[in-house]
Amino acid sequence: MYEIAAIICTHNRDRYLGDAIDSLLAQEGTNYEILVVDNGSTDTTKQVVESRLSHPRLKYVYEPILGLSVARNTGAQETTAPILAYLDDDAIASPQWLRVLVDAYQHQEKLAIAGGKVTLIWPEGISPPQWISEDLAGGLGAYDLGDKMVSITNPQLTPRGLNYSLRRLFLEKIGGFDVNLGRVGKKLLSNEELFMTELALTQGWEVAYLPDALVGHNVSPERLKPGWFLRRSWWQGVSECYREEIAGRTGIVQLRRGGERLMRGLYKSLKYVTNPALSFDNLVYAYGQIGYLKEAIQLLLTPKNNKNTNH
Repeated sequence: MYEIAAIICTHNRDRYLGDAIDSLLAQEGTNYEILVVDNGSTDTTKQVVESRLSHPRLKYVYEPILGLSVARNTGAQETTAPILAYLDDDAIASPQWLRVLVDAYQHQEKLAIAGGKVTLIWPEGISPPQWISEDLAGGLGAYDLGDKMVSITNPQLTPRGLNYSLRRLFLEKIGGFDVNLGRVGKKLLSNEELFMTELALTQGWEVAYLPDALVGHNVSPERLKPGWFLRRSWWQGVSECYREEIAGRTGIVQLRRGGERLMRGLYKSLKYVTNPALSFDNLVYAYGQIGYLKEAIQLLLTPKNNKNTNH
């Protein structure tokens, strides 16, 4: 049996996918398989994978129902490996990525979730814009808690989904990824990793940051526009509201919570107007609270017997 399964869930990202697969084919020091879950792609994704299918480790799976969490669950169901490692379709894994993950799970029997450092790969000829703060760079995937292993107890520090692994036993016990969280096509829903970390910690599992499980993340040019960050923050706010609904923390208190955060973000955006990065960072934060509040109001106005988790 394979020690670990490396899973790429992909949707219309053929320009980066080949490099992601190739980085997995070059892994060292462990017995593994690779699954590419094609999540309803309409580009040349299938051809990109098929050109590499002569490699015995590689498997292609088609999942027509859109949704990152749906695709992740499909990938988990297609393998029997005890450890599941998820790599984004626009990321490049370092050669030791899987070996570092396997070593951690083998030495920590209560380890449920682990992820590693993520560095950003900027488009050729493009420098990071001055208005992108360190926090906004995190929105592009950057993740660095230092050069030593960290046991994570704060869900806000949870590993990035683009460099993410779980123990199968834990995933099965919680019933898989919640399909109401996670990206669906162009809807940038998120928070699924944060929610998983909350579940793990409350159930007595461990979550870890492993600096040597290094991955590079390609920053696509379209993400280097202010509008992308505003849109992403809006969906972050919507996702936060969904997460609170799942956890049973909805109600009028959400309006106060979201309103306070909105005003704080606007105030700081004006306060730091001479610092483009800090000012825009806080404006993005405030904009996300509008998405949160809109969703919270909709929940309050929806009769309880009409509510469901199928957003």
